[in-house]
Amino acid sequence: MHALDRLLDQALPSPAEGTKARRTEATSDDPGRTLSLDVPGVNKEQLNIQIEGQVVRIERLADAPRQYRHASELPQDIDASTSVAKLENGVLTLTLAKKQPVDTSTRLTIN
Repeated sequence: MHALDRLLDQALPSPAEGTKARRTEATSDDPGRTLSLDVPGVNKEQLNIQIEGQVVRIERLADAPRQYRHASELPQDIDASTSVAKLENGVLTLTLAKKQPVDTSTRLTIN
């Protein structure tokens, strides 16, 4: 649960930087994680979302009306190929699928 607490605490920019804190919610279940962030006044073309290993980065592009950045470190690698993002009514929802472990063992034949 500590990883989810860190996830919620890492929203940027912070109020100390002169901006309002954005609502961020995270839930976890067996197939993965769901991350919801308030991004009012932004359309999908103005957002960039990147997944690298256990880190999810969200930022507004230069033409967006407001600056916004968010980085979350998750407790398990994310499968970007099966994860999805949806923007509806100013709320960005990421459904992040857990990367399934791959068995890399090889059976040797005895001669």
